[in-house]
Amino acid sequence: MKEPDLSVQIAGVRFSNPVLVASGTFGYGEEYSRLIDLSRLGGIITKSITPEPRLGSPPPRTCETSSGMLNAIGLTNLGVDGFIKEKLPFLRTIKTRVIVNVAGRTVDEYVSVVKKLNGCQGIDMLEINISCPNVKEGGLSFGAKPEGAHQCIRSVKDNTSYPIIAKLSPNVTDIAQIASAVQEAGADAVSLINTLVGMAIDVEKRRPILGNITGGLSGPAIKPVALAMVWKVAQAVKVPVIGIGGIMNARDALEFILAGACMIQVGCANFVDPQTSVDMVDGLNGYLKEKGIARIVDVVGKLETG
Repeated sequence: MKEPDLSVQIAGVRFSNPVLVASGTFGYGEEYSRLIDLSRLGGIITKSITPEPRLGSPPPRTCETSSGMLNAIGLTNLGVDGFIKEKLPFLRTIKTRVIVNVAGRTVDEYVSVVKKLNGCQGIDMLEINISCPNVKEGGLSFGAKPEGAHQCIRSVKDNTSYPIIAKLSPNVTDIAQIASAVQEAGADAVSLINTLVGMAIDVEKRRPILGNITGGLSGPAIKPVALAMVWKVAQAVKVPVIGIGGIMNARDALEFILAGACMIQVGCANFVDPQTSVDMVDGLNGYLKEKGIARIVDVVGKLETG
């Protein structure tokens, strides 16, 4: 049997394999370039980029939890102009797909970022983080309600030539409803889930461990929640679904693919072992060989529930 085909296409963009590294866990790519062969990845998703540089939340910003971690980084980044000048030149040199994650506090901020990214060489897609607090709605995230999610994605879609992925928050009543809204607004794909809201307390000091009090929970602890949401969303939309949440090895990735995700993102695992994402590519290849399956796309959504 010849080598299995791990390639995936989303909105005309071909990825050599379905393994992406999640925003906020891989810096701007250059940080990991001496640790792993970036060309082995399906693609890199950058840290969230905002209109202006952001210092982020007060420390401490991370803490370990049972089967996971909490983070309250606060979208620390060097702003869109700094990104274009200082980070994009390196990203243009790597032989893998580059997805830029975009964040903002108002719809206008999202639009201002994507307008500046338009026409930049070295970018393949945008991932729009709609879990950000909407300052015009009293801090409620854009992804909390279908209307807000639709407005944000529609405005971005109208102002960029890049295919866009809407990154969905799990902290909602019905994530499938949000997914349907962003699909209607023009999203080319959806990625889920972003982190769950969590908290940790120092009982000796009687104080929250994180400087921001609450943070985002990620890692193996959230995998069952993420898996269920991916399965639910995959049945509700026609656009490609990208799975995120506690994916630590190839078998985890396969669970998400069987549930309906055509690609996956590796997050927390990058902190445990930077080689995890590359090992995952090898593991998926090995699984297809073992099962005699020619293409990874033939596994997508093949969960049997009857």
